[in-house]
Amino acid sequence: MLIILTMILISLALLMGWYFHQLSDPYVKEVLSIKGDITRGQAMFEINCAGCHWLQGDDSVGPSLHNVHQHKSKIAIIHQVTGGQTPPMPKFQPNTQEMADLLSYLENI
Repeated sequence: MLIILTMILISLALLMGWYFHQLSDPYVKEVLSIKGDITRGQAMFEINCAGCHWLQGDDSVGPSLHNVHQHKSKIAIIHQVTGGQTPPMPKFQPNTQEMADLLSYLENI
């Protein structure tokens, strides 16, 4: 039992360290400090994302993005967009305001 508890505590410590490291990323930090505009975010989505995720975020090539904010943190979404972590999603590097706008839109679909 003590070994399991120790493993859980170590895992939590590593996870918290990773999370705080992500918050120290200047790009992520700035995106999270900016208020996004839903209308501009929708335009960004339609231009850059809708080809794979359709206009309303339903799945096509990519998965459905409805309620994505309920199972992915803003940091995870930022990294998904900028890192293209799951092929065939390309890497995409919007400026910080564009990323904040996109996050605002994604929170509302």
